[in-house]
Amino acid sequence: MIRRLALAAAVALVSAPVFAATYTLDPGHTQVVFQWNHFGFSNPTAQFGSIEGTLEFDQADPTKSTVSAKIALSSVNSNVPKLDKHLQTDEFFDAAKFPNATFKSTKVEKGGAPDKLKVTGDLTLHGVTKPVVLDVTVNKVGEHPMLKMASAGFDASTTIKRSDFGIGKYVPAVSDEIKIRITSEAHDAKATAEAAAKEKEG
Repeated sequence: MIRRLALAAAVALVSAPVFAATYTLDPGHTQVVFQWNHFGFSNPTAQFGSIEGTLEFDQADPTKSTVSAKIALSSVNSNVPKLDKHLQTDEFFDAAKFPNATFKSTKVEKGGAPDKLKVTGDLTLHGVTKPVVLDVTVNKVGEHPMLKMASAGFDASTTIKRSDFGIGKYVPAVSDEIKIRITSEAHDAKATAEAAAKEKEG
């Protein structure tokens, strides 16, 4: 009897669907866009072009999920080259001294709908670390039709005060509040690494 129960448990474990997975953020389909107010006249945006990170997503229990990401501040792009250079100076990001911004989740909570999550994490920017809460929408989880690998897609948003991170130049003429919008695709980490290795081999 005990052997039968053990065998049944083993079969159930093997045949059970695996919900938790490790994903690598796809830099080609990940955007971090930030927006500010300029003297009350306009609300310009800029985005970062170099982002890398890892997502541990548990589809069965998203509260067990984690995410970490690194953004190269030198990759900022506002479509205004003069502004991009200014943003990298010590009046703003000081990218020479603090080349990266990082985010590491500390808690994931369910939101008001099945596809909504609240992700709390530590944002490190300009040498300062502060807690930030992301309002996240899970867009889709499943096999990517082109890449043929497990993938997940998300949108997220938050608002921060740049002065909290020691970047207070020109406040309040240039708004202290910065709106941040994120969209990302992430793909199975193992399959992504294997595909990259094959591509490198030529």
